[in-house]
Amino acid sequence: MTPAQKPARQTIRLNDTVYETTLTKKYAQRKPYQPKDPSRLTAIIPGLILEPIARPGDQLRRGQDLLILEAMKMQNHITAHDDVTVKAVHVAPGDTVTKGQLLMEFEPVPDAL
Repeated sequence: MTPAQKPARQTIRLNDTVYETTLTKKYAQRKPYQPKDPSRLTAIIPGLILEPIARPGDQLRRGQDLLILEAMKMQNHITAHDDVTVKAVHVAPGDTVTKGQLLMEFEPVPDAL
């Protein structure tokens, strides 16, 4: 097997434990998730809103936390896909949301952010 044919390996550190895993070819070649409508954040899974971090008017960079959604006893930090200004927040702490429910709305940010 040539180095190009070898499965990709990845090391993951969780707390103080290091895990090593082999990535399948299909996983290694996957395309990053892109929302259908970048001006709207909808729930991709049902769950409980623990904390909406972003507020209307906030300007956020790609990767910054928008909210924390608990699903199946796991806390999921939902992050911005692009640089955005938060236009509206449609959830509050303690809200139960369904898959596809509108959580936030955004406006694009000029390149000057």
